[in-house]
Amino acid sequence: MNPLSELQLDALTEIFNIGAGRAASSLSEIVGDEVKLSVPCVQLYQSTEINADILSLNSSRLGAVKQSFNGPFHADAMLLFTEDRALEIVHDIMNSQVGVEDVAEFEQEAMCELGNIILNACLSSMADMLDVTLNSSLPVYSVGTAEVVLRQIVSESPSLMLVLHIDLNIEKRHLQGYLVFLLSSSSLQKLLAHIDRFIAGI
Repeated sequence: MNPLSELQLDALTEIFNIGAGRAASSLSEIVGDEVKLSVPCVQLYQSTEINADILSLNSSRLGAVKQSFNGPFHADAMLLFTEDRALEIVHDIMNSQVGVEDVAEFEQEAMCELGNIILNACLSSMADMLDVTLNSSLPVYSVGTAEVVLRQIVSESPSLMLVLHIDLNIEKRHLQGYLVFLLSSSSLQKLLAHIDRFIAGI
């Protein structure tokens, strides 16, 4: 399913690419090393289509950071990643002040911070480029098996999911994850109206 035109997809990719650049810059400052975030690949799905195979997240456990955004349109934004790799990133974020074996107890706080940086960078980029105001809730972190986490997402999703595949690299560490935006049909149409206005103004 993809009712987005090529121009709309290009515009969204550019918006989120700028957001990924902002997130990488912020994370680089925190870990004291270069952080690279890939150009996101944007796809649209019906929520009922989503499973671990589609997202290539075939890990025993997934971590998910969720925030809600409100403005001209409403969306729940989630950052999904495999928990084992995420804990390695947490270790880097905390500047190795905590032993790897003790990282788990700081997992929620650090993951919320990581998610907050990436999600807000992408949404602030969208707000700036579309000239809108978006307000966000505090991040909430959850972890569970891939099946449980994805089932919860689908049950909470209004109908549509805008999915962005991203790769995050810090030194030799590689974290593969997804940004997922849960949108109702009406919110998607409002978002696309702003995208079209943005394209017309280029």
